[in-house]
Amino acid sequence: MDAAVCILSLIDCCALIFLAVYFIITLSDLECDYINARACCSKLNKWVIPEMVCQCLSTVLMLVSTHWFIFLLNLPVAAWDIYRYVMVPVGNMGVFDPTEIHNRGQLKSHMKEAMIKLGYHLLCFFIYLYSMILALIND
Repeated sequence: MDAAVCILSLIDCCALIFLAVYFIITLSDLECDYINARACCSKLNKWVIPEMVCQCLSTVLMLVSTHWFIFLLNLPVAAWDIYRYVMVPVGNMGVFDPTEIHNRGQLKSHMKEAMIKLGYHLLCFFIYLYSMILALIND
């Protein structure tokens, strides 16, 4: 059971790493004016809910399998993703809004958030890898 949970979490973490890199590349394309704000935001908003679902799946898996430390490590990021999605103002296109992304340094803050999430998911990747190896050895 533990090995299966760790393997599933590892695959989930790989998907989240891919999404973080995709967000960074797309936001840097917007920063360099390779794509316009509307195209960038529509690309990124498509992946907000799948990112949130993957993060919540990983959190729930750790809760069910009683890996308390990893659960507590995942909980703030899952809560932040849900908060960010719920707090989108009425009338905005989504979490990433083309009319506001260049205002008040939102592009820089979105880029910083994507970088932090990339580092976080890389850390989680190695934690899940270690847990998987430990679970396979103990089984």
